[in-house]
Amino acid sequence: MGFAQFLRERQYLHNVTPATLEWYTHAFKWLDSDAPSQDGLKEAVLRMREKGLRATGCNSAIQAINCYLRWSGLELKIPKMKEPVLILPTFTAAQVALLVHWKPKNFYHRRLHLLVLVLLDTGCRITEALTLRVSDIDMDNLLLTLDGKGRKQRVVPFSFELRKALHRFIADHNRKPDLLLFANRMETLLGRRNVLRDVKLLCRRLGFDPPARTLHSCRHTFAVNYLRKGGSVFHLQKVLGHSSLEMTRRYANLMTADLQAVHERVSLLSRG
Repeated sequence: MGFAQFLRERQYLHNVTPATLEWYTHAFKWLDSDAPSQDGLKEAVLRMREKGLRATGCNSAIQAINCYLRWSGLELKIPKMKEPVLILPTFTAAQVALLVHWKPKNFYHRRLHLLVLVLLDTGCRITEALTLRVSDIDMDNLLLTLDGKGRKQRVVPFSFELRKALHRFIADHNRKPDLLLFANRMETLLGRRNVLRDVKLLCRRLGFDPPARTLHSCRHTFAVNYLRKGGSVFHLQKVLGHSSLEMTRRYANLMTADLQAVHERVSLLSRG
């Protein structure tokens, strides 16, 4: 019993991803024993806070530790911390227009531009976009097959405009079906940090500061626009690959401009 056995079972019986194993391992470092007491659990959370972890970071570790506690049969549980409800960072409509209508001149800029278009048009995670292979693109039915979190595949639609951009890029650069759509010179995975750097540089080149969590902001922007244009939260959950509807409901907290527009229509003081 203990951490090693838990990780072993998760890896070979539950077939979790290496990233999930790493998440568990990192969380267990906050515990001083594989059979902690309630006071030991409290001390673990205190250490997290003293090290500067935010509520969201603490809750991520707490979730992993609670999973271990259930598995071990210990009748203990760490309550999650209350997280602040923040407005999710998004690109403005004007910024999206600048990104979409940018005219790249070389292969590297074309690859970057197409990546941004995929993120904005499908709402996929950056890791899902970077692991996308040409064979995962159904041009006839306008569908992408994505490898999501926890080895969960899902199929999401894309627009005809994105289809045109995908077709041009694949044809012009001879991207074979078994190749990654976005790859480096060695035909291996692009580094996420390098992509983040390039997208931030592109934003500044186009005349605006990139929003916080720049790559994930494309996902936020897609979700807010989806709801704003009349899409349902239930359909959005499927498109984004969220395991629970509660995760998707965060996007229902729309922009201030939306709230102002609604208020103007319902206000008792409005004329007409």
